[in-house]
Amino acid sequence: MTTLILTVAGADRPGLVSAVADLVDAHGGNWENSSLAELAGTFAGVIEVTVAEERVGELQRALRELDGMLTVTVNAGTAPVHDDTQPRRVSVTVLGDDRPGIVREVSGVLSAHALSIESMTTQTRDAAMAGGRLFESAVTASVPASADLDALRDDIERLTHDLQVDISIL
Repeated sequence: MTTLILTVAGADRPGLVSAVADLVDAHGGNWENSSLAELAGTFAGVIEVTVAEERVGELQRALRELDGMLTVTVNAGTAPVHDDTQPRRVSVTVLGDDRPGIVREVSGVLSAHALSIESMTTQTRDAAMAGGRLFESAVTASVPASADLDALRDDIERLTHDLQVDISIL
């Protein structure tokens, strides 16, 4: 079996997931994992599928037929890199006032501490009591066993006075 990573995007409307799932199934593929969302009227996502190697080309051609309804980009999946050390999985949540550059700053700190992001969600919302906008991020990541999680928290909190950071080992 061959692993493919599909990235999809298009104007949100009913039936988009079904259209992709129908094609994957019709070509003998299996929908393994996905992260899908509607953002500002656009449906977008990443989908991991497996399919027999001899059927990859026909599935790719079929997915191109969705053009106009949904743009689909197909990339070959890669095997994860394993090393001999056992990384820890951690959850990192950040909450604070929203401002331009906050994702760049937070992700820079995560990178500096050698976190490998498995999933990351971000959102902004109205700050009910204080006015303005709040930024919230939830990250699941692997981190080397030698990483200092207290230093990670301190470095994120140093970005600005208003950030609340919660780190837990999974």
